[in-house]
Amino acid sequence: MNKLSLKTNKQHTLVQHIVCFKFLTNTSSDQVKLLEQSFFALQDKIPGVLKIDGGENNSPENLNKGLTHCFIITFEDEDARANYLPHPKHQEFVDQLKPILEDVLVIDFNSQN
Repeated sequence: MNKLSLKTNKQHTLVQHIVCFKFLTNTSSDQVKLLEQSFFALQDKIPGVLKIDGGENNSPENLNKGLTHCFIITFEDEDARANYLPHPKHQEFVDQLKPILEDVLVIDFNSQN
């Protein structure tokens, strides 16, 4: 196989960004619903965000360490993630989130499509 065919057969690397939240105990379900809507809307507002999926934990294993919601953001590549983090629309979301957030966990990894 020559170098050209290696390049054309190379798989594209996506970035999966996993975010888990624990909300303050006085946070209402309406506040959480509004926050979820704002979060999901980012996929249409920030270039390079391919998909946002997630919701409330429903695992019977009780291994969530108090984190109640999990979201997975799929970026087209590492540059898209680098653009997302400081993006004004993402920062607006973070400002909306901070007053009701008790804890957060973030893990990223590369995946092949």
